[in-house]
Amino acid sequence: MAKDLDFYFDVGSPAAYLAWTQMPRLARETGATVHYRPFLLGGVFQATGNRSPMEVPAKSKWMDVDLQRFARRYGVPFRLNPHFPINTLALMRAAVALQMRQPERLLPFGDAVYKAIWVDGRNMNDPAEVGRVLQEAGFDPQAVLALTQDPEVKEQLKSVTQQAVVRGVFGAPTFFVGDQMFWGQDRLDFVKEALQ
Repeated sequence: MAKDLDFYFDVGSPAAYLAWTQMPRLARETGATVHYRPFLLGGVFQATGNRSPMEVPAKSKWMDVDLQRFARRYGVPFRLNPHFPINTLALMRAAVALQMRQPERLLPFGDAVYKAIWVDGRNMNDPAEVGRVLQEAGFDPQAVLALTQDPEVKEQLKSVTQQAVVRGVFGAPTFFVGDQMFWGQDRLDFVKEALQ
C-alpha cells in the first residue's frame, strides 16, 4: 500500500527547516512519498488568529534552546537568523512556481533558501541578497523572481494556503498521514509511527 506524507512548510519557520532536513531520511526509513506543500504561514496565521511563537518572549526564549537541542539531535547546522522575521511571500511564491513548472528544482531551491536563512543567517528580506543566494545555488534569479509575479502562481499559493486552513493547519511545519494531522518538527516520531 502506498504511503503518502503531506508536508506543509514555509521557509520562514525554523521548525520547518529542521523538519525539512529530516524528510529524506523519513522517506527512506518508511518508504513513504513526501508531498511537499509550500504555503504561506502568514496567511494561515491571519486566517486562524495564530501568531509566531517567537512573538511571545517566554516562548521565544524557550524555543531558542529547544531548536538548538533538535538541531544537535538531528546532526544538522542551525542558528537563529538575525534578520528574523523574514517576509516569505516572494520566496514561497518561488517555491510554488518551481513546483508547478520545474518540480525537480523545488528541493534544491528549498535547500538553498533554508540554508541561507537558518544556517548562514543571510538577510532574505533583501531582494538583492535573495538574488545572490539563488545564483549561488545555480538558479537564474531574474527568471525565478519573474515567476513570482505570474497570476497563476499567486493563485496557487493562495489556494494551497486556504486548503491548509480548511484541513486544520495553524502553523508550520504540519504533516498529514491520511487524515491524521501532526504539528511541529518535534512530532516526527509520531509521523514515522503513522507511516509504519
